Amino acid sequence: MAEHEEKHEESLMEKLAEKIHGHGSSSSSSSSSSSSDSDDDKPSESSIKTKVFRLFGRERPVHHVFGGGKRVIAADIFLWRNKKISAGALGVATVIWVLFDLLEYHLLTLVCHLLILALAILFLWSNATTFINKSPPRIPEVQIPKDPVIEFAQALRFEINRTFAVLRDIASGRDLKKFISVIAGLWILSIVGSWCNFLTLFYIVFVLLHTVPVLYEKYEDKVDPFAEKAMHEIKKQYVVFDAKVLSKIPWGPLKEKKVV
Repeated sequence: MAEHEEKHEESLMEKLAEKIHGHGSSSSSSSSSSSSDSDDDKPSESSIKTKVFRLFGRERPVHHVFGGGKRVIAADIFLWRNKKISAGALGVATVIWVLFDLLEYHLLTLVCHLLILALAILFLWSNATTFINKSPPRIPEVQIPKDPVIEFAQALRFEINRTFAVLRDIASGRDLKKFISVIAGLWILSIVGSWCNFLTLFYIVFVLLHTVPVLYEKYEDKVDPFAEKAMHEIKKQYVVFDAKVLSKIPWGPLKEKKVV
């Protein structure tokens, strides 16, 4: 009887231990699952990214701003991805500027002189081959493809229509800030145009497009903080100017009078 009671007590103790162990494991698993759920609910540190100020409020790289996805050639030229093409384009622009601005060559005169020189060389070469027993020069057949011309015309048409829409929106008097910025830009452009002719201005813009974007892409982390401070100061001065001057000028359509 004593042995039977001892076995019964041992079985009871084992059952209690199993129950306690099972409860502890379930609580630990529930706590671990809850902690894992809470960890999943918490945003990871890698997902949290501080918003960095970029010039003109852009969120894409400079290469994509210049059309890296669609117009890869323009983006590669301006950012010197292909140094031979970029240097060649800048060299051709420099030669054109030197010929027409510094040497004061006229476009029609230059085209006629180049055609005279090319035709004379090819004509003499074609006739000289009969005397020296050599094959005549193979003059390639030059044709302008249809698709690139249509694409260029469509892109030009789209940009012109968008410019007209922007000018119409500005003239309607809806956005005062945009109106002032456009007027100031046109005024500055008129002053620059009085200093130099159109060809020189075009060459300056072309050179700036080949230098400023690539330098900005290289040092954008240093330029953007200064640009942020400058934009903050400009906005602060605009608020002061708006409070003292612009707010006192009536803008927009007049409100209709209520009929009593």
